[in-house]
This record gives sequence, structure tokens and C-alpha cells, in this order.
Amino acid sequence: MPNESIDPVFQLIKSLTRSEKRHFRLFTNRQGSNEGLKFLQLFDALDGQASYDEERVLAQVPAIKKVQVANLKANLYKQLLSSLRMYHSGQNLDIQLHEQLDYARVLYNRGLYQQSLRMLEKVKQTAQQAEMPHIALLALDFEKLIEAQYITRSLRGRAEVLSAEASDTAGHVAQLHELSNVALRMYGLYLKIGHVRHQEDYDTITAYFHAALPPVDMARAGFYEQLYYYQAHVWYHTITQNFPACFRYAQKWVDLFEHSPAMKEQQTMLYIKGLHNLLISLYNLLYYSRFMEVLETLEAFAADPDRRTNPNTEMLLFLYIYTNRINAHFLRGSFTEGLQIIPGLLDNLDRFQVQLDSHRRLVFYYKIASLYFGSGNNDKAIEYLTKIIQFRDVSLREDIQCFARILNLIAHYEAGRDEALEYQIRSVYRFLGKMNDQQQMQVAIFQFLRSVGDITPAELKEAFVQLKEKLISIAADPFERRPFLYLDIISWLESKIENVPVQEIMQRKFRRLK
Repeated sequence: MPNESIDPVFQLIKSLTRSEKRHFRLFTNRQGSNEGLKFLQLFDALDGQASYDEERVLAQVPAIKKVQVANLKANLYKQLLSSLRMYHSGQNLDIQLHEQLDYARVLYNRGLYQQSLRMLEKVKQTAQQAEMPHIALLALDFEKLIEAQYITRSLRGRAEVLSAEASDTAGHVAQLHELSNVALRMYGLYLKIGHVRHQEDYDTITAYFHAALPPVDMARAGFYEQLYYYQAHVWYHTITQNFPACFRYAQKWVDLFEHSPAMKEQQTMLYIKGLHNLLISLYNLLYYSRFMEVLETLEAFAADPDRRTNPNTEMLLFLYIYTNRINAHFLRGSFTEGLQIIPGLLDNLDRFQVQLDSHRRLVFYYKIASLYFGSGNNDKAIEYLTKIIQFRDVSLREDIQCFARILNLIAHYEAGRDEALEYQIRSVYRFLGKMNDQQQMQVAIFQFLRSVGDITPAELKEAFVQLKEKLISIAADPFERRPFLYLDIISWLESKIENVPVQEIMQRKFRRLK
């Protein structure tokens, strides 16, 4: 049965651009061997398929026998990577520097020590200027190897100079890894729990963060040390819901790139990720005017014809631009208008299916469901919430899983699906019990919807008023604010009390913010 998701060769071929494919064919034809012809035929056959089908390949290319397929695919994969490495070497300084390290090794093996040392010195200087201390350290280690084994007489006192350079560079590399480890672990915590749920969460995460974060002299820190330092703070303050501090560090992250244009080109992914995190912090602060300014910056960068492009960058630009365009509709309360974005979003979800992880796909489904719910189309909201609820790995983004169920329950109530409401209530009850994370807002909504069938129509408005007052009281607790970031239940209750669409309530609030 065709299954492109488990065949790496097919995935790699499908990720190639037209110019990359043309380069690969030229790259392969230079070999001029019968074996090269065979894996080029295999390449053409796979390139013409919409989904991986080995039997069709064998029928299309009789010269390839079934027993040869595995070896041919392995060779094709290797040749594709070699071709891509050569094609993109001009745009990737680290590839160029590693190539020069290889040349230095070739010269060393031939006994041309002085030539090898000169090349290593060039690599080292370029790497240091480009803020690549790990490559500089490789060059230094190789230099020390040559100097320790051979009398090169390259420079008096060379041993002391190399030792000092190596110690300083190793110190920067060690600190860089410490900082990147903290940033990565904080991001992993965010994916697992979202925002802090209670004081114990806050104390545990804060204690870990301060214990793991090494002291940093920002005056001496390199570009990446500063970057990972800011990243770690962004994730820590996001988890602890300190959005003003999150905004400050996200701005520092972006400013770091604005002050280093070469890095913006060299590390495009990290630059646009910084813009995205700045946008998220502004969204959480309801700072609409600044939010739109940063979104325009991101969109202008995406539209720049001179910027570097690759499939990974294009996927991230899609992810961040669409996420924040939807968030702009949430801020304005323009849910019905926001529905226009969904067809393009779904097309891109298919286009980037291989690159997108489950977490990002779940978040998009929740945002789509929220657009439909806000516009009054509860059936479509339920359709996308069901995609989240049926996702097997509930440990991934437990918060999204939880609030998808709560919103699904409300959508069933709004849609008048009374026959399914009792089942949904039991389902939510079971899930909340397994999570052991029943915050007051979730419990209050759950209890209300469970008892709504016993409330007479004449009493319903007063019941909504009482629930709203209760939730406003709950939201005053800093550790109970987390649920309101995912579900604006207060606006929904106000819409029920005033008997107007929820987006009208949110548009009114937006006008007050402006």
C-alpha cells in the first residue's frame, strides 16, 4: 500500500525545487556510469509519483530488478544529499568551512603541514567572525595536533597562543551549550504543560530555571550566547505568564538580529522565530497596534524577493504568518471575516505535511475551530475539535486537548445537540480526571453545562450572569488565568446574557482597546 511518510528517499525527492532537480540530473550525468544511469532512472520514476509505490517503479523501469531496489535507493539518497550539499554550499558558510577543514586534512595527509596550517588559520578566523565557535574549535584542535607532532617553526610561542585561544573558544562553546540546553528544556516544558497551573508549578519551574541558567557576561558573550539567553527567558516567562517580561526578551531577541544583518541572512529560521515570539507576547498583552507593525515586518520579509529561501524557511513563514493573521482576527473579533483564511491554511497544511509536527497541526485545528465557533458555525467548530480530541498522543499539549474538549462541549450546547451533550459531558469528565489538572474555570464551566438541563428558560439568563461573576472572580487569581488564554468564556457568557453574537461582544471590547 503506498506510504510516502515512511520512505525517506521519496520524501527527500518531493522536497526538491525545480532548480535542485535540474542540478541533480547534471550532477549525476557527470558520473557517466551504468549504475549512475540506473539511480537516475529511479529518481525520475519516484519524482513522477504522487505517492510512493515500489511496484509501479519496477514496472516503469524494467532495468531495475527488485533485489536492486534497496541498494539503488541507498545510493540515490547519498547522491541526492551530495548534490544538495554542493548546490547550497554558496549559501551556507558552515558547509564551506567544513569543506575547507576537509581540504586541510588532505594537505596534512600529504605532509604539506604549512599549507594545512594556513588553511586552518583561515577557517578559524572566518568561523570566529561568523560567530561559529564550534567550527573554530575544530580548526584549533587540528592546529594543535600538527604543532604537537611536527616542528613547523610557524611562530615563536605558538603553543601558548593556541592553548589560550582553545581555552577561550572552548569556554564560549561550553556556555553556548549550557544556554541552549536551558532554552530547549524550557521549550519542552511549554509543549508539555503550557502555562503554569499553580504555585507548585511556578516554584518548581522557577527553581529549575535559575539553577540551570549559567551567569552570562553579556559584554563578552557572542551572538549565539546572547540569543540562547534571550530564548531561555522568553520560554520561562511564557510558561509563568509574565507577558511583559516575555515581550522584553522577545524584543531583545529580534533586536539582536536587526543589529547583525549578516546573521539575519545566515540564521533566517531563528530570526523569523524571534518575530513570531514577539507577536505572541504582543497578542497576550492585547497590544494591537504594535502587533500589526511586527506582523507587517514578518510579511514584508516573506515577500522580499532577494531573501534566501528553502523548504524549511517557507514552512516556518507559512506557520508564523497564518498563526498571527488568525490571532489578529481574534484580537479584532472579526471571526466571520477570518474564515476566508481557512482554505489557504488547509492547502498549506497539505503542502507542508511532512515538515509539520503534530503539535503545530493541533494548534491550527484549535484556531480554525475557534474561528468557526466565534462566527456562529458550531458544527464546523465541532468537526475540527474532534480532530484534536481523537489525536492519540494526549501527552502532547495537554492544555490544547483539555480546552478542545471544553470548547467542544460548549459548541454542542450552542448547536442544540442535546442528544450528544450527555455523552460529551461524560467524556470531558473522564479526561479531566485523567489529567489531574482541574482548574477552577474548567470545573465551573463543566458543572454549569452538566446542570443546564435542569434550569428553566426563565432562569437561564440569571444562571449565565452568576457563572460570569464566578469566572471573573476566578480570573483574578494569577494561576487561574491560563484557561482564559485559550477560551474567552467571559465574552461567550456576555453574548448569552445580551443575546447577541459573541463576535459582536469581542468587537466592542476591541474598540475600547484602540
